[in-house]
Amino acid sequence: MSDLTKLTIAQARDAMRKGETTSAEITSACLSAIEGADALGAFVHNTPDIATKQAKASDARIKAGDAPAMCGIPLGIKDLFCTKGVPSQAASGILDGFKPEYESTVTSQLFDAGAVMLGKLNMDEFAMGSSNETSVYGNAVNPWRRGNDDTALTPGGSSGGSASAVAADLCLAATGTDTGGSIRQPAAFVGITGLKPTYGRVSRWGIVAFASSLDQAGPMTKDVRDAAIMLQAMCGHDPKDSTSADLPVPDFEAALTGDIKGKTIGIPKEYRMDGMPEEIEKLWADGTTMLKDAGAKIVDISLPHTKYALPAYYVIAPAEASSNLARYDGVRFGHRAQLAQGDGITEMYEKTRAEGFGAEVQRRVMVGTYVLSAGFYDAYYNRARKVRALIKRDFDEVFADGVDAILTPATPSAAFGLGEMADADPIQMYLNDVFTVTVNLAGLPGISVPAGLDKQGLPLGLQLIGRPWEEADLLNTAYALEQAAGFVAKPSKWW
Repeated sequence: MSDLTKLTIAQARDAMRKGETTSAEITSACLSAIEGADALGAFVHNTPDIATKQAKASDARIKAGDAPAMCGIPLGIKDLFCTKGVPSQAASGILDGFKPEYESTVTSQLFDAGAVMLGKLNMDEFAMGSSNETSVYGNAVNPWRRGNDDTALTPGGSSGGSASAVAADLCLAATGTDTGGSIRQPAAFVGITGLKPTYGRVSRWGIVAFASSLDQAGPMTKDVRDAAIMLQAMCGHDPKDSTSADLPVPDFEAALTGDIKGKTIGIPKEYRMDGMPEEIEKLWADGTTMLKDAGAKIVDISLPHTKYALPAYYVIAPAEASSNLARYDGVRFGHRAQLAQGDGITEMYEKTRAEGFGAEVQRRVMVGTYVLSAGFYDAYYNRARKVRALIKRDFDEVFADGVDAILTPATPSAAFGLGEMADADPIQMYLNDVFTVTVNLAGLPGISVPAGLDKQGLPLGLQLIGRPWEEADLLNTAYALEQAAGFVAKPSKWW
């Protein structure tokens, strides 16, 4: 078979079962593609020896006839997931040299299912960013270009390396994490599918923490069917994670009938932002028509506390980050600063953290520490928690009224150029999360589906938000939208 790297998970699974190809062949093709793609900055730690060994074992399993769906599928793993004996740095200088002695629950479940690890993927430092420009490894680059313009574009963040690698066919799929949109926004920027499951559906154990009440891992794949297949392998109750839900894992792929007749789709009026580009407005209207034509009932809904979501998020997330990142002090693992004669433990903490953390992480840790401090805890942090409860209630009321899913844009624009927002007010960058953060604050599942191209030929995505724990239903609605949109565009190879 030619173009093995272009296969979807479903196509590769079926081809390997029929004996048309092997995991070893697909893995070798992916490793070759990665070698020639340094310009994308997607893979930051390559693991060809591990990949070759895992592929060989997967082929034996497939031959024996007892292989799960993910068996033999070559994946990229975001650098936020701890992988035993392989650098796991969260793209930060402070974790330089850290090789965990354990495997995250998500990666161990994927490897138990026979998946193959090609290497670790670039990301924003500690998952803090929307453009993959805060990484200690340097920028990840979007494989798409604007028309004939050579400007390097962002693949989005924080899962920018994952997005770039999947869109450029360096791997068949990748893991991502989503704290405020970090799976869905990059997926939209590169024209792939990105799913953030319900909070608690996928274990967080062994994933470097950013904001513990918001973080959730999910699949980044070439299409909706692949997202369903990969999600199934990632899910399940984990006693090591106290927030992991003890719920049965449905057969997500079996739910993909494409039949959404009688489903009710809500269109929230608060997501019509001032200054929203016409192309995003049109895409949203087109998506609404597609779902209507597929037999869904479209209703206008109100989520009145939406306008408070970004400010609440940017209080809660930094507060949790400042607490989680306190453990990086140069004592137990990772980077430790060189100390001068007479320096004590305080100087060691200060120098290590100043050297190890990048500017965006320092900014968020300082904001978080401030909002948790004695005089400001009630004024900021507690108030933000109350707003969060109201945002969740808005969604609960809409779902109680019979809405099955909510359709919104995934991002306020197409991918922008790397460096174009570097000198802007950080708030401009934070506005990239305007359509996605509410989903994390409410703990809901959300999926970004590529649905069209802008006038410069860049991909645009639509977001569907589902009821809690109903990923199967959400995936089916996304599948219907994907079928109707018929998005098949791929970036032209320049790297």
